[in-house]
Amino acid sequence: MRLFVALALPENLAEQLERMCSGLPGANWVPPENFHLTLRFIGACDGHEASDLDAALSTVKAAPFDLSLTGLGQFGEGRRTRSVWAGAQPSDELSALQSRVERVVQTAGFEPESRKFHPHVTLARFGSSPGANCGPTLPSMRFSGPCRFA
Repeated sequence: MRLFVALALPENLAEQLERMCSGLPGANWVPPENFHLTLRFIGACDGHEASDLDAALSTVKAAPFDLSLTGLGQFGEGRRTRSVWAGAQPSDELSALQSRVERVVQTAGFEPESRKFHPHVTLARFGSSPGANCGPTLPSMRFSGPCRFA
């Protein structure tokens, strides 16, 4: 099984994001009930590892904090565009939570994450080449929606 640690989005924010999900040829849109902000991708692991990790992660606590989603972007360019996302405004609280999750994951025996944390919510993925750079077709607007996570 492939695992990740994430924050689910409140329904009202998921609905706002869903309204933006159209107009990109070849896009495989993420269903709004699956919108999330990944704190740590784990990858493949067996049932025993997953159970141990779940127990370790149950110790991670954080005070509620506000999170704003601002702007849109993409991973990859042109024919190599892999996904389109809504970016999360960095905050001390979000960074602290992600750091705690990373420490627990490493303590549970998983390798350190090699990629820099880039908080975002994936809106669409491309299974095959979209054929052109999505950048010009993405809205250049800035949007924000506060959410409380506990």
